[in-house]
Amino acid sequence: MLIYVIRHGQTAWNAERRLQGQKDIPMNATGLEQARQNGIALAGILGDTIDQFDFVASPLGRTRATMEIMRTAMGLPPLAYRTDPRLVEISFGDWEGSTIKELKATQRERVAERNASKWDFIPPGDDAESYEILSWRTGSWLNSVDRPTVCVTHGGVIRTLFQTIADLPKSTAAEGAIPQDQNHPDRNLGADDRLALGSASQRCAQQVGLGCERAVWPVRSREVAAIGAYLT
Repeated sequence: MLIYVIRHGQTAWNAERRLQGQKDIPMNATGLEQARQNGIALAGILGDTIDQFDFVASPLGRTRATMEIMRTAMGLPPLAYRTDPRLVEISFGDWEGSTIKELKATQRERVAERNASKWDFIPPGDDAESYEILSWRTGSWLNSVDRPTVCVTHGGVIRTLFQTIADLPKSTAAEGAIPQDQNHPDRNLGADDRLALGSASQRCAQQVGLGCERAVWPVRSREVAAIGAYLT
């Protein structure tokens, strides 16, 4: 099963390195152009196979806007896709809207806890999640995929998908940079030679689209290509 996973375009909070989480922050001008360019690149990758793909997005505004801009750039009806709440970004609870630098000034010990175990750390706040908790719902979504899929979602979600698929060390997955403006090539791989294409480096893959170094993560059973470098 082939899944193209695209991160939404940049927002002002991404540019300021604020913890964004589930706050519904719109894309900035850079993000709008990233979405358009990713749509152009994906259209070239999918070619005449586009009709075989399901299109699904996180229901937050920045992911829906990314999907609609991409689909327009691909020559497709912009609204002909679905959303799935399991693809919503990780919740950073009370920390949403803050930068790590700001938090260090008031909650240095909690930031140190996060640095020591980023995958399992739960920020303060009733609705806050760890990457481990996030992986439960993203894993449920992954298990529900039954056809080739284009998915527009968030950096944290993509980290958990790569960890699940590639069985990455959780500490590695939690630190992986998820680009908003890089395009990874599709490769026609056999069942015993699956790859997940991402931005954390093991070995470089062929460059396409907007250029920038690519890398691949070995996968056992599924292909996931990441399109789209800012931490959420």
